[in-house]
Amino acid sequence: MTEFEKMRSGVEANIKDEGIQKKLNRSKKKVFKLNQTYFKGPGYLEALQSLIPTIPETSFIAPPFYCDYGCGVVLGKSVFINTNCTFLDGAEIRIGDYTLIGPNVQLYTPHHPLNAGERRDSVESAFPITIGQDCWIGGGAIVCPGVTIGDRVIVGAGSVVTKDVPSDTVVAGVPARFIRDNRK
Repeated sequence: MTEFEKMRSGVEANIKDEGIQKKLNRSKKKVFKLNQTYFKGPGYLEALQSLIPTIPETSFIAPPFYCDYGCGVVLGKSVFINTNCTFLDGAEIRIGDYTLIGPNVQLYTPHHPLNAGERRDSVESAFPITIGQDCWIGGGAIVCPGVTIGDRVIVGAGSVVTKDVPSDTVVAGVPARFIRDNRK
């Protein structure tokens, strides 16, 4: 397994690996290019598709947007990601159809060793984040590594989601906790 494949698999990987650094540098140039455009302006669509080649024609990301690789961001149809979001996609970040992501939302897949000495060795692992269909992630929310959010979930603005969230619920707070059932 390459170091990149290890990272994507949740295994500790050397993040100073040449292959990882090449992918990171290539995507940072694409992020820069996207962020030099404005939403749906000249060059926007080309820059967005270069960064996230699998993005459906009905999904949009409003610049500025920040990610590590882009190839780890998998969006469903009609997803809208508002301005100033950060998606650290060492592992895959999957977002279901018709989901709305508020401004300044941060999705973090990387996980560093808890031992300080091990952190000096430039190793990290990454765990996927999955967000279901028809969700609304409020502005400024943070989703931690390995979290799965079900369908039709509302995450309150400014929340920190550290654990899985079942479908049809509203969660909010730091850490995010159950507020109410969201079934109608």
